[in-house]
Order: sequence, then structure tokens, then C-alpha cells
Amino acid sequence: MATGLSPINRALNLVPKRAESRHTEQLRDTFVDSGVAIVLESLDHQVLYGRRGTGKTHALRYLETEVKQQGGIPVYLDLRTVGSPEGLFLGEEIKPTERASRLLVDLLGQFHDALMSEVLEDNELIENTSLIDKLDALLDSISTVRLSGEVEVSQEGEKTSSNKSTFGVKLGFKAPEVDLSSESGNENRRLTTETRRGTESISLNFSDIARALRALFGALKDRRVWLLLDEWSSVPGDIQPHLGEFLVRCLLPIRGVTVKVAAIEQQTNFRTRLPSGQMIGLELGADIAANVSLDEFMVFEENKERSREFFKSLFFNHLTLGGAPNSPVTQITSAQSIVRNGFTDTRAFDELVRAAEGVPRDALNIASKAAIRAATAKISVHDVRAAGRSWFQSDKEAALRSREEASRLLNWIIDKVIRERRARGFLVNQKQASDPLLLALFDARVLHVVRRGYSAQDEPGERYDVYVIDYGAYVDLMQTRYAPQGVLPIGGEDNEEPEFVDVPTQDLRAIRRAVLDIDTFLGSRYAR
Repeated sequence: MATGLSPINRALNLVPKRAESRHTEQLRDTFVDSGVAIVLESLDHQVLYGRRGTGKTHALRYLETEVKQQGGIPVYLDLRTVGSPEGLFLGEEIKPTERASRLLVDLLGQFHDALMSEVLEDNELIENTSLIDKLDALLDSISTVRLSGEVEVSQEGEKTSSNKSTFGVKLGFKAPEVDLSSESGNENRRLTTETRRGTESISLNFSDIARALRALFGALKDRRVWLLLDEWSSVPGDIQPHLGEFLVRCLLPIRGVTVKVAAIEQQTNFRTRLPSGQMIGLELGADIAANVSLDEFMVFEENKERSREFFKSLFFNHLTLGGAPNSPVTQITSAQSIVRNGFTDTRAFDELVRAAEGVPRDALNIASKAAIRAATAKISVHDVRAAGRSWFQSDKEAALRSREEASRLLNWIIDKVIRERRARGFLVNQKQASDPLLLALFDARVLHVVRRGYSAQDEPGERYDVYVIDYGAYVDLMQTRYAPQGVLPIGGEDNEEPEFVDVPTQDLRAIRRAVLDIDTFLGSRYAR
């Protein structure tokens, strides 16, 4: 048990930071809806995008409880637990189709087991004997094994006496050979043995699987199955399209099933072209909708009051309904009491909200570090800033160490945006938004997109996205002359002091100074 902490600081430190470390009931109780729940409750197949820590697992687990409460059959599968080392990591030694087949067999096996568990816990389903037969048929459809390799044929000769004449034909396996002989009184026999040497490989027939699944869902009658696939991005990129093709051919066309996929957008490869020219995989928009992004739901630059209320509810729910056992905080009776009892003032809590940049997991981790720093005192602005810096260095900056070019781009952006312009935001032309280095910074949560699709009236057809730099990346500069004064600079030409705005106008001529050109970085000393 931690010592030297006040009850509320101890509770903040003990809050589990990841959804998988909680029971399903706790996930339901601690869920704070940012607006995504009603979208996910649609019967449509959907992809739920979001970077690490934005709450994808939490949202799917919440949906799981909602579906079950409404009479549906939820099947939640974590794709990190699917597959074998041979199928996941031996990419050069095993063909993608074979690796994908192994993954699919494991996936369908887990689907069968999860559905069987639901049947055993449901009084209505357990009496459906036809359903049990259909589950067995699903297992049969994924149990076909094919032997591939060389065939070895050996022959043994035997000669016996006989009173009849024979006409013999001998065919050689290794080379064409014909031996015609006629003998009287003798009989030649050849005993042939055949040995197959090779490796077993999984042979899947999508028609058989689809037929078994249709029969299975048909046996459920009006009970809809919700397949919730979490951690899609943990599947190797080269076999993601094969997994997507299975969904397209075997699951998505079937009535009675809804598929939800949680993925990191920058690490997904839903569709690809085979060497033969054939396209396989999921086609976004046509096969499955991609209209849910927690990165957009969790952005609060437009409404700071909404941001405060969200995080007040987040901490209240986690401390009172989902905290560690034996760590009750008696003085926490409402969301507002979190600020009153845990922080020196409203400004300190606002600083935490600002430091989180709309990412719930970052908020929980920064609060934990700030609570340890505050010890028996209430959390102050200084505690939040020190915790924000520590979390950035240990989690986000560490993730960029293997991407040296991305780290250099971050340093260049900090120099150009914060030190030179004293802003924390900038605009990037959407034509450059797919730059791998920019995506790496976004994926690592050191850059955040707060607005998309701003147009410039003097540049028809050009559109820009608004980015902000993560709090932890510039917190060291907050007490210096380089401290950011706002999000986007206006004017500032001819040695005039710029003004700052949080919400840019649609006419970007006034904030042309805020545009950042990634190509300029590539030609600078930072990129070398």
C-alpha cells in the first residue's frame, strides 16, 4: 500500500489506466460518452478509428454491455490474442495466404468458443439443440488440412513359379520405362509402396465457412450477433487485407450479424492488390463504414467547458465506480467535488485538461504522476506541468526514439511554431497530411488534429488541417519568453506583434503565417 499520499491522491494513483485491466461491469460504469455511443449502436458495419489511449477498447466494451442488455449476442475478440508466432512473425518464410489461414482458424475458433459461452449462459439459447449442431458444423468447416510436398514411390520385386503365361508391364516413377515380357511357368509381381513426405497446410473454403455461418445465424432466429474486433492494427500489415477479405466473403453479406472493428488509422491496411492484379480486402465506404473517429470526438479545442465537464465525469466515475479495491474516497460525492478536494484551484484542473489534449489515458497517467508529486497536498499547476513533462518523456518521446527523422521533424516544428511564432498550432496542406513522418508524430500523440478542411479563398481547391503541438512537448518553455501565446498567429508581418486566435476563419489569408510546409523541413538542416 502506497504511503505518504492523501486518500484522493492515492486513489488517483491506483486508477487502472487500461480498459483490459477492468471487469466489464466496471467498464460500463466508468464509461463517459463523448458522443460516440449513439453512433456505434447503429446496426451498420463500422470501423472505429482512434489513436492509443482515446478509448477504443472502452467504447467496444461499453457497446458489448449495451448489446447484451438489449437481447443481442455480443462477441468481443481481442486480435492481440489471435494467431501463432509462426503465422504472425515468419513473414518471409511462410506465404501470406498460409499465415492468414492460420489466423482465421484461430479467430473462428475463438468466435466459436465465445458464442458457445453465450449459449451456455442463456436459458433460451441452451435449449436450442439445432444451434449446438450448427456450432459443431462451424468447427468442421475450419478443420480441413492439406498435405503438400514430395511423393516418394518405392518398389519391391518378387518372383514365383506358375504354370501360366503372363504379359507384364512395368512403369517407372522416376523415369519413363516400359518393360514388356512374356514368360511361361513364371510369374513376376511388383509390390509398390507410396510414401508422401511434406508439410500440412490449412485449407479453407470460404463457401463452406459462409454456409456454416449462415446456418448458425439462422438458428438464432431474431437474435443478432455483434462481432466486436478490437486491436485490428496488431495484425501484421501484409495479412490484414486477407483478414478483410474473409469478412467481405463470409460475414458482412450475412443478415443477423453486425461487425465493428477498432483500429489505429495510421497502422491499418484494409485493402491491397495481389501480384495477379486482383484487389482483396475491405473497401471502406462500400463494404464497411469508417465514419467514427475518436480522435475527432475527443477534440475539445472548440468547447473548453465541454472538455472540463467530460474530464470531471471521467475522474469521478473512475474514483467512485472503477477505482482500486479498498480505496474509497469519502469526500468525492459529485464531479465538481473532484476539483474542490483534489486540486488547489480551478486553474490547476484546467491545466490537467489542457495537458491531456483530449486523450483520456493521458489524463489518467498525468493525474497519477501529479498525485504522487503532490503527496499529501492538493495538486497544483506546477505538479501538473511536471507530470505532463514526465509523461511526455517516458511515453511519447520514447516511442519516437526508433524514428530519428520523426524526432527531427518534431524539433523543427517546435522551433518554427513555438520559438519563432510563439504559437502552439499550425496549418498543413491536406496534400501533405499523408506524409509518413507527420503521421508518425500524430500516431505518437505528440501532434493533435483539431480541425480539418479549412479552405483558402485565394487558393481555390487547396484545403488545410489545423494541428496543435502536444502539451508535454512545450511545457519546458512555459516559463520562458518562448511560451506560446495562443493557437494560431494572425498578422505579425513587418515586425508587428501578431495576434492569436483559437478558431480560424474560413478565409486563411489572415493567418497565412500559420501555414507550415513539410517540404521546407525536408530541405532544411534538421532533415540531415
